[in-house]
Amino acid sequence: MNNYHILMADIIRSREKDSIQIMKDFREIVAKIKKDWRNRFWSPPTITLGDEFQSIVSSAVAGVEVIFAFEELLVKRSIDLKMRYVMNLGQIDTAINPTIAYGMFGEGLAEARGLLGKQKSGKTRFLFNLKNDVLSKKLGLAFTLYQSIIDEWKVKDYKILQEFLLNDDYKKVANRLKKDASLIWRRKKSLRLHEYQATKELIFLLLKETPCPQ
Repeated sequence: MNNYHILMADIIRSREKDSIQIMKDFREIVAKIKKDWRNRFWSPPTITLGDEFQSIVSSAVAGVEVIFAFEELLVKRSIDLKMRYVMNLGQIDTAINPTIAYGMFGEGLAEARGLLGKQKSGKTRFLFNLKNDVLSKKLGLAFTLYQSIIDEWKVKDYKILQEFLLNDDYKKVANRLKKDASLIWRRKKSLRLHEYQATKELIFLLLKETPCPQ
């Protein structure tokens, strides 16, 4: 049996929010990721339990790209959600469904779901089980840094973050927002955007230097 990279995620504390709006936002985000990143999936992100999706990504790099895209899309759309992610490398016994991530069975899927369930008792939002303990540990540590940055962002920061995700030049962002350039430079620093980009780059370098087993 082949191993596949299974990516699952759910909404943290979804019951504490407006269920109608949260499900609407969640469906739209998942649909957008499915469309924009379709070449990263063997089986596309599919909502399974209302506040959870599962998918089969083409590689560990593809899974990380999807995670970053999902988190940035929440910012771009000013959606106040926090997600919990698991990427697990494991076996799938049935044929891979290329149109919907549903109706497939295998140890890898059961493992991923179990990991997602266990993760609910902790504070870490990103968990990797890639059949390489060193790589999984490295990614876990790097994503701890990543989480420490993005979890400090507030919804009130999203407008300026949206601009910086489009353009890293604080002077251009200041011009677009019609704000003082020195103020925007200070905001860029306080939001730790340099560290944010550096951490993303570090994560991709870790994946490049320590290839994931297939």
